[in-house]
Amino acid sequence: MDTKTKTASEHILDVGRSLIGAQGFTALGLTQLLKVADVPKGSFYHYFASKEAFGCSLLQQYLAEYSQQLDAILNEEGKPARARLMGYFSLWCANQTSEESKNHCLIVKLAAEVSDISDDMRSILDQGTQMITDHLMRAIEAGHQDGSIPTSVPAAQTAAALYQLWLGASLMTKIKRQGAPLQEAMWMTNTLLPSSP
Repeated sequence: MDTKTKTASEHILDVGRSLIGAQGFTALGLTQLLKVADVPKGSFYHYFASKEAFGCSLLQQYLAEYSQQLDAILNEEGKPARARLMGYFSLWCANQTSEESKNHCLIVKLAAEVSDISDDMRSILDQGTQMITDHLMRAIEAGHQDGSIPTSVPAAQTAAALYQLWLGASLMTKIKRQGAPLQEAMWMTNTLLPSSP
C-alpha cells in the first residue's frame, strides 16, 4: 500500500469495493478483506466500528465519486444536453458489460442484497439514487433550454423512469449474462428522450 497517496481507510475501502464487486457484501468475510488488503484486524476496527459501518462508508465514498463523474459527463461543455445524456447511458452500457467487476455499478450490485439487512445502507442507497435522478433531471432541463430535448418531455418523471429502466436492465443483464437488456434500454432511452425537431 502506498501510504503517501492513500490513507489506510481508503486502501481498505478500495480493496473492499473490488472484492464486493466480484462476490457481494454478505459473502465478503473480514478475514478475507484484511488478508487481501494486507492490514491487521486492529486497523479495520480503528476506522470502522463494524462490517455494516464499513459498508456505509464504502457506499458514501462510491456515491461521492459517482456524483463527480456525473457532473463531468452531464456538464461537459461544447455538447448539447441530450448528447451528454446519451453519452452517459452509453458509458453505463459499457461499464455493465465490462469483464472487470470493478467497473460495474455498486448500486446495482448491492441494492437488493443489503436493503433488507441494513437500514443504514438502504438509506444511503436511497439518497444516492435520488442524487443520480436529480442529476438526470437537471440534464433534461438543460436540454429544454438548449433546444436538444423537446419541452414536452417532463424532466422529473422522465429522469426517474430512465434511472429505473437502467437499473432494471442492469439486473437483467446480470441474470442473462449478455447485454441485450442494456441495448433495449438504450432503444427506450431514445424513445423517452426524442431529439427536438
